[in-house]
Amino acid sequence: MRRLLHEPLLHFLILGALLFGLYGWLRGGALKAPDEIVLSRGQVQSLQAQFQRVRQRAPTPEELQGVVESWVREEIFYREGLAMGLDRDDPVVRRRVGQKLEFIVDGATPTTPTAAELQAWLDANADKYQIEPRYTLRQIYFDVPRHGEKLDADVAAVRRALEGGKAPAGDPTLLPPELERMAASELQRVFGQEFADALKALPVDTWHGPLRSAFGMHLVKLSATEAARAATLNEVRAQVERDFLHARTAEISAAHYKKLRARYVVRIDSNETPAP
Repeated sequence: MRRLLHEPLLHFLILGALLFGLYGWLRGGALKAPDEIVLSRGQVQSLQAQFQRVRQRAPTPEELQGVVESWVREEIFYREGLAMGLDRDDPVVRRRVGQKLEFIVDGATPTTPTAAELQAWLDANADKYQIEPRYTLRQIYFDVPRHGEKLDADVAAVRRALEGGKAPAGDPTLLPPELERMAASELQRVFGQEFADALKALPVDTWHGPLRSAFGMHLVKLSATEAARAATLNEVRAQVERDFLHARTAEISAAHYKKLRARYVVRIDSNETPAP
């Protein structure tokens, strides 16, 4: 028995048992301690700022305490929900977490493009940045219901007056009598597709019509036309840069997903064939 008490292996086993028991006692105490929720000063300031953005004023001490307690309540429910596994197999939570990660990835800001990069983008996508045709014209308006069956005769009388050097005003209207360098799309929006299309084939410095619009009939005289053309970078720089950065962000997001996707093997239960 005395020899056994002096055996080193016995000493090692006893020491190990004591250490294991001490670890278990400490660990048990830690498990019984309540979980800790810590709000940093920055988080409290963020909650204050959110309150102020919504209410347009700073919170009172009581209101701030309520906001903090609401955050703590949400955090406790969130942790308890995770502990119960409520996040699993929930399509809403699954989608929301995925969207949040995607939002973070999409938030990666590409470097500011150089002028050469923007010009190359413009050259490759010239059709998207066409400068549309523009028209400078005068118009004389005829209110069709007002003239009734006399419309053709009244239009002919105005044309004769124009040929004689006079300047009849036409019927009262809020439409401007002269339009300066109006884009084709704007003409279409105001006067309608039929009117805008009719202008394409008209020669300048001659009265034409009557042309039908969404308002009635018009005699029209073009004084200048500008054909559609390719835009220069200076004319569309803001739009080109916006589109370039959007495309670059999409590329970064796609590359990030490709790296993540390479870490997973996806199998379809129906045939257990790995997804490509």
